[in-house]
Amino acid sequence: MIIHSEKPYKPEQIRHILNPLVDKWFFSRFKEFSLPQLFGVMEIHSRNNILVSAPTGATKTLTAFLSILNELIDSSEKGILEDRVYCVYVSPLKALSNDIHVNLAEPLKEMEKIAGKKLNIRAAARTGDTSASEKARMLKHPPHILITTPESLAIMLASIKFRELLKNVEWLIADEVHALAENKRGVHLSLSVEILNNISPSMTRIGLSATIAPLEEIAKFLVGCESGKARDCKIVDVQFIKNMDLKVLSPVPDLIGEEHAIMHSSMYALIDGLIQGHRTTLIFTNTRSATERVVHYLKEKFPKRYTENIGAHHGSLSKTLRHSIEDRLRKGELKVIVSSTSLELGIDIGYIDLVICLGSPKSVARFLQRAGRSGHRLHDTVKARIIVLDRDDLVECSVLLKSAIEKKIDRIHIPKNCLDVLAQQLHGISLEQKWNVKQLFELVKRSYCYNELNWKDFIEVIEYLSGKYISLEDRHIYAKIWYDEETGEIGRRGKMSRVIYMTNIGTIPEESYITVKVGEQAIGHIDEAFLERLRKGDVFVLGGEKYEFSHAKGMVAYVNATAFRPPTIPSWFSEMLPLSFDLALEIGRFRKLMNEMLCANKPKSELLEFIDRYLYVDKNASESIYQYFYEQFSYAEIPSHSRIIVEHYSDDKNKRKYAVFHALYGRRVNDCLSRAVAFAIARTQHKDVEVGISDNGFYVGYGKSVNVMQAFKLVKSDEMRKVMDMAIEQAEILRRRFRHCAARAMMILRSYKGHEKRAGRQQVSSMILLNAVRRINPDFCILKEARREVLEDLMDIGNASKVIEGIEQKKILVKEIHTAMPSPFAFNLMLQGSTDIMKIEDRVEFMRRMHAQVMAKIKISEGKEAHSL
Repeated sequence: MIIHSEKPYKPEQIRHILNPLVDKWFFSRFKEFSLPQLFGVMEIHSRNNILVSAPTGATKTLTAFLSILNELIDSSEKGILEDRVYCVYVSPLKALSNDIHVNLAEPLKEMEKIAGKKLNIRAAARTGDTSASEKARMLKHPPHILITTPESLAIMLASIKFRELLKNVEWLIADEVHALAENKRGVHLSLSVEILNNISPSMTRIGLSATIAPLEEIAKFLVGCESGKARDCKIVDVQFIKNMDLKVLSPVPDLIGEEHAIMHSSMYALIDGLIQGHRTTLIFTNTRSATERVVHYLKEKFPKRYTENIGAHHGSLSKTLRHSIEDRLRKGELKVIVSSTSLELGIDIGYIDLVICLGSPKSVARFLQRAGRSGHRLHDTVKARIIVLDRDDLVECSVLLKSAIEKKIDRIHIPKNCLDVLAQQLHGISLEQKWNVKQLFELVKRSYCYNELNWKDFIEVIEYLSGKYISLEDRHIYAKIWYDEETGEIGRRGKMSRVIYMTNIGTIPEESYITVKVGEQAIGHIDEAFLERLRKGDVFVLGGEKYEFSHAKGMVAYVNATAFRPPTIPSWFSEMLPLSFDLALEIGRFRKLMNEMLCANKPKSELLEFIDRYLYVDKNASESIYQYFYEQFSYAEIPSHSRIIVEHYSDDKNKRKYAVFHALYGRRVNDCLSRAVAFAIARTQHKDVEVGISDNGFYVGYGKSVNVMQAFKLVKSDEMRKVMDMAIEQAEILRRRFRHCAARAMMILRSYKGHEKRAGRQQVSSMILLNAVRRINPDFCILKEARREVLEDLMDIGNASKVIEGIEQKKILVKEIHTAMPSPFAFNLMLQGSTDIMKIEDRVEFMRRMHAQVMAKIKISEGKEAHSL
């Protein structure tokens, strides 16, 4: 049963169970127990599974380790400490593992100093960076506390000698569990934990998480299932124990009327003022390119203030450079650091007293995780500012801030029944012993990520691994296990099986850059995630020129240089964070309230008062939000979470017509809806259309007569999965994701006999392999998984189906309108979803001109209305 802990223990109860040595050390460092410790230490001591959710710097890690260190010291003093692993600590980051190792070593030294003797408690990290000599040393003298990553844990469980040391592990700590649960690394870990639990049946599970929801699902992910029901777990929810100082800021009073140069200058002046008013500032952007741009502009505009005291930190930098930046930040050598997403997790980076987010973080949980990097100490105030540059961002961030203050956290998506990860883990588990497939099936189903797995999918993976499909040997895919159908047993096959597994383990796909060519001439590079989004005929910008996508072969994208249409895919698309579905609904609810007040002819003063009261924003922001909604209401109509507005207009200059769907459900849902509509048009009207998507909706562009609404009405909720399966079947996104899934399932080997296969060679192999598996079975298990990954993890087919179902049940209304030019909402949507041809300053100037034209039309209509009255 999953239950919430409602009442903390008393300090004297915790002190009663502490070894005098631990008690003396603790109170030499701290004045009192923190709230997470009052809730958690006794539960861990009582061997209860527990999930502790608290902000960064709220002593989660010490809460987890205090009981464990206490028992190890007790055993050491009594002379009963054994040479084995008592505790396994798993972190998603190697850097975090190293932090914990360092942060454990210091308390142990201090306790030995107090005791006046060696306690001989060992803690060691084993990650991909651990040397062979260190690994050998661990086998001779195993660490009592083993610090590792999900991948290294799986390798150890498949290692003959190290596996013996993992028998009877007493505690497992999963740190940053929120960052693991939402991707396939978490799925991989959940199976590894069940395999570990099989040899350590009395193991207690401890999960540490930042702000996340729903906590009940995260707890189930942590503890897994037994006999179809979640194991017992207690949830300690102290996510909001810190004071928070959160604000949305605009660099200028008028976000639409101000010139770009003034807005740009004002933004950096605002950032500089915030930095100078604080000791150390961490700035988050949403893309790697923006990270580099902010550092460049701050150095350029304020050369005397920012030279050696500023740094950038993101995933594209080398490990050495990232570690150097982290060290300098810890030592207090940096005044400001700019990051994309790489510093969201709890790496120890020293004292930060202000976090700035440039643009919307796109989810309440992500914003609170970013904000939590400030005020790292327990009683510090979390201080964060979001800087917005356009009116959509202002509305989005204001609603996001309201949700953060009111503790409305968006829900996490946990991938389920991932057959590629299952294939990899079944290969690993077969290395050590023979297994009965039914017993193995029951073991797999104990993982929360596989508790709904059906026998048919499981046995298909077994059959693939055992080499049932002989034709795959033509593609050099050989059996990795043997399977005796009569006895129902499986086991390891071949001497190389272990080596292949050890050298190809993991779930993070190898990404690479795609060369763009016109004929045989190379013109530049795009990243692979960007290529996934391209469809034949899409136009994009590279090096300031427009190109039309034709097709891809391996790691080469072939394009035509004669593109006269505006771009359909922005160049920064692949780096964009998607708006969470829950936050999108909250924005939709605010839109609905504004629409109701405008429809009721409420005076401006009353609307401004409502905005102030509802959104916690200043007067400038209230005025901008009011003006934005007033313009949309006066010129067109205001969409919401329960009303989709389809806006039709013609672009006579380019001889194009557009249907703009104002569907504020986030980009993952809109990706599904737009592809379904485009597929329906192609199938029923035999026309190819241009599609652009954003978080606020999508548009369909076409040259000749196309009935977009007829196609939209053909999309049914109960057929959504079938339609989307067909819509992505020939798409680049499925080809790329199949390669990732095939690599995880070890159909494509990244490494073999010491030779590394580059991403380009893997992609060529996967395209040939894709055709081969389609011939075997169009629903081959790994191809089926690639489709699931695209539709459920990358897109959000579940909520897309709910939107269509809402339309069918008339809970969501769909209304068509016709406009002479795009409405304010539509124009912003199309800029976010398509146009990238203009420089940012030109785009701002263009927006100002469009805004002036809309305002002129509103004034004309107002004048006519006044005259008629």
